[in-house]
Amino acid sequence: MAAEPVATRPPLPPFSRETAAQKVRLAEDGWNGRDPNQVARAYSVDSRWRNRSEFINGRAEILAFLSRKWARELDYRLIKELWAFTDDRIAVRFAYEWHDDSGHWYRSYGNENWQFNPAGLMTQRFASINDLPIAESERQYHWPLGRRPDEHPGLSALGL
Repeated sequence: MAAEPVATRPPLPPFSRETAAQKVRLAEDGWNGRDPNQVARAYSVDSRWRNRSEFINGRAEILAFLSRKWARELDYRLIKELWAFTDDRIAVRFAYEWHDDSGHWYRSYGNENWQFNPAGLMTQRFASINDLPIAESERQYHWPLGRRPDEHPGLSALGL
């Protein structure tokens, strides 16, 4: 079996404030696209995750996780914000809104710690997430599904 070609996902480490913020926005854009195949390509084939209480190992498990997630979390819209960075690590905070198949809305808040290899693929992702039930009238993310428009406020501007 042939080895998978090494892909790069710029921006690459070591990160500056500008390139770390770009990496965060690219991740947000990818997750808002809700395409498990596309999103999974941002992670190394041996990437390790902790997402809430679930431990995920490798791209195949990431793909399965994302497929389950977006089948359950409907009308998903996400905002990520850079919190801190070092050479090959980025910390973000995020909030996303979604509803279940019964129409109950939630805002999920969390923090993630990411580590990248030299090719810019994420090798580790540790996410802590809490769900807050909200009324549909409390939603703050109203853009059409897909990429958050540049003019839409971020987390800090929304007071989140």
